Amino acid sequence: MSEGPAERRWTVYILRCGDGTLYTGCTNDLHRRLEAHRRGRGAKYTRSRLPVELVYQEAAADKSAALRREMAVKALTRTQKLALIEKRREETAHGDPSAEGDRQPAGDQPHL
Repeated sequence: MSEGPAERRWTVYILRCGDGTLYTGCTNDLHRRLEAHRRGRGAKYTRSRLPVELVYQEAAADKSAALRREMAVKALTRTQKLALIEKRREETAHGDPSAEGDRQPAGDQPHL
């Protein structure tokens, strides 16, 4: 059974690692990528920082857009990333449908 576009959309995400650091990545299969991170088979950075928790996700139109957004998020300071996460959390709490699914337990370069 093949997966539809909703399951394979490009997503930029942020994980909070067990040591409190933040990791930003992008993928076209968020569920598979989170499972890989959880099992210690994701990025080298997260392997030694388990457990990880998904704290932010953002849909992207395509791979190119996802990679550009990933780089932009990585360029943010830690304080700016935490503000981004908090803003999305507030949107989710207020029923914004574009912010759904951000707090699942769980890219490819670390960025603090």
